[in-house]
Amino acid sequence: MSATTLPVAAKIPEQPASRPWPPAIWALLLTTLVARSFGFAYPFLSYHLKQLGYTTEAVGQVLAVFGVGWLLGQLLTGWAADRLGRRRTLVTAMATAAVLLPLLAQAHEFAAVCTGALIAGIVYDAARPVVSAVIADLITDDAQRAAVNGWRHGAVNIGAALTGAVGGFLAAHFGFQILFWINAAACAACALIAHRRLPADTPLATAPSSRIPVRAVTRDARLWLLWAASVFALTCAAGMFTALPMLMEDDGLAAGAYGWTQVANAGTVIALTPLLTPWLSRRCRGQQPMTGTLAASSLVLGAGMGSAGLADTTLGYSLAVAAAVPGEIAFFIAASDVLNKIAPESARGLYAGIWGATLAVAVIIAPVLAAASLAWGGGVLAALTTLAAGAVGAALCLPLAGLTHRRTAARATAAPAVS
Repeated sequence: MSATTLPVAAKIPEQPASRPWPPAIWALLLTTLVARSFGFAYPFLSYHLKQLGYTTEAVGQVLAVFGVGWLLGQLLTGWAADRLGRRRTLVTAMATAAVLLPLLAQAHEFAAVCTGALIAGIVYDAARPVVSAVIADLITDDAQRAAVNGWRHGAVNIGAALTGAVGGFLAAHFGFQILFWINAAACAACALIAHRRLPADTPLATAPSSRIPVRAVTRDARLWLLWAASVFALTCAAGMFTALPMLMEDDGLAAGAYGWTQVANAGTVIALTPLLTPWLSRRCRGQQPMTGTLAASSLVLGAGMGSAGLADTTLGYSLAVAAAVPGEIAFFIAASDVLNKIAPESARGLYAGIWGATLAVAVIIAPVLAAASLAWGGGVLAALTTLAAGAVGAALCLPLAGLTHRRTAARATAAPAVS
């Protein structure tokens, strides 16, 4: 089946904009905040391995294995959300993480550490495609979806800031192993919240007649254009916590200076989310996806994080991060809008999983790109390559806009008149 023949979910009447969000949505936002606030496993794994005596090369290999698991986890949980059900998938992933993370903390042998890192990577961001699918299931109004995704992104950023501050304090006073235990407890709490508050899995998740073949999904050119554009844009965004420390260390700035950039990031997100989200939500109304906003957000991310390559002080880096935040907020709302409007109802989890893998890919690319740029041309080349990544992401939105516009027009022409 080609991309032009993918089934499209029936049009559901729009919800009134003033309708309260379902309790499950609030539960998902809480789950997102808890999972991110206590998600110590990935950011502190390298410190833990160093404490165990691993070389820098070995640490890099383990982190690469974790990244592979992260990518596979997005695809696996997205597929499972459609086949096994949203609640069942999220509860299973979080419960698995709760059991596994303490074991990873106790592992010492390289093979055991890599095995634990792979599985930990699979469950680390497992909630992302499931949450995306549930939001699309429960909220049919595009503006409300955008508002939820805006606050969801705010929860991710606030949680990330808390992870660094709280994790650093706990590690300094109690060691790194306790971080894995707390992370596991947080995952167990998320599993409990999901089990108690998410709606029961419906037959739609498992009915063979409602399934979209995986081959049909992989042939949807719109999905892959969105995927590619997102990888380039997120390579810029991922630089906030992968490339930025490398740039700052190259300028002789201490780790405390990097902490201030994360404070600037979180503060700007908190300040701008209530201002930008309502405006962006209104732009989501209508049948056409927000491809123009997606392109603009990629450019802002490229320019904002690109300017970090020209900075040499804590203030300069903090301003660069703050300048990129509007693009980051707009990107996640616009990308979610495009994803929701192109994904068939019975394949929302798989579409969200494939798209969710873009962050894992970007996290791998960003430090490699920054390291190569610094080695060959210093901060100026790092600035140019980051700006170029944002520009390529924006350029890919042009064919994406053309495909989505033609598909929407064709669907409108084919739709029967309503008497």
